[in-house]
Amino acid sequence: MYLEHFGLSQLPFTLTPNTGFFFGLSPHVEALQVLQTALQTGEGFIKVTGEVGTGKTLVCRKLLNDLPTQYHCAYLPNPYLSPNELRWAVAGELGLDLPDKLDQQQLTRLIHERLLALNHRGFQVVLVLDEAQALPDDSIEALRLFTNLETESRKLLQVVLFGQPELDQRLAQPKFRQLRQRITFSYNLRPLTWDEIQAYIHYRLMVAGYKGSELFSTSDIKLIAKAARGIPRLVNILAHKSLLLCYGQNGKKVSTRDCLAAILDTEDVSLQHKVRFSRIRILIIVLLAALMLFVGFNGESCCGEWMTQIGEIK
Repeated sequence: MYLEHFGLSQLPFTLTPNTGFFFGLSPHVEALQVLQTALQTGEGFIKVTGEVGTGKTLVCRKLLNDLPTQYHCAYLPNPYLSPNELRWAVAGELGLDLPDKLDQQQLTRLIHERLLALNHRGFQVVLVLDEAQALPDDSIEALRLFTNLETESRKLLQVVLFGQPELDQRLAQPKFRQLRQRITFSYNLRPLTWDEIQAYIHYRLMVAGYKGSELFSTSDIKLIAKAARGIPRLVNILAHKSLLLCYGQNGKKVSTRDCLAAILDTEDVSLQHKVRFSRIRILIIVLLAALMLFVGFNGESCCGEWMTQIGEIK
């Protein structure tokens, strides 16, 4: 791998949401501020949505890591659960060790008692669900009923939903209007601007231990930002592949050609760049074939010079 080549202590552009690389970009900081303010009110549902790869799970983990000690957090990373499975999962996250033969009414009563006990000890209980768009319809209703549990002054359980835009589309259905009215705060994570991506790339390289001159030019970062549509996950993939290509050619600075090749090799990037780069490659192949036919076998060295020049232009 390219760690030693670039003087890095760790990979800077992994896909795992690592809070050690958390950078205070506006959309992520704003989302955290909304969440923290909403949790202080102690009421209802809180919702954070965003396209795939915009950093929802990273914000979620940052929230969990930074919650004050008076919060007791129940975290469900995979909410594709039936109502019964959801109740058992919540019970487990609340620290209840229960026999398997309990019926759902008994289970709900014990969860209520546990929430009351935590409330009496001064805890605010927060249930956080990642990938909430995967919740079955019946489980969404079961989740709403959980928030009916309350004392005279406050809810015993707050629910934070992290999900893709499909979550908004599902909750817009008339059958979910009761839950929708309980969403007191919501935030939509937007894609990053190119200058935010520039700061993001430089920051991650710095955290990973890089101390040299800039590896990515401003124009190449703009190219990556446009191809990635401002989505951090795609930025990570493109930056990682660009570094791999640069390392493979023993380069010390990422070139535009490295970035274009990374874009061509990556799924779900802006098709405009793929089509553009593919046409360039086809044009180069056609030109080289024409040159070979024109100069013949004896023109091999001349053709090699042309190939080098075309590669530099590309």
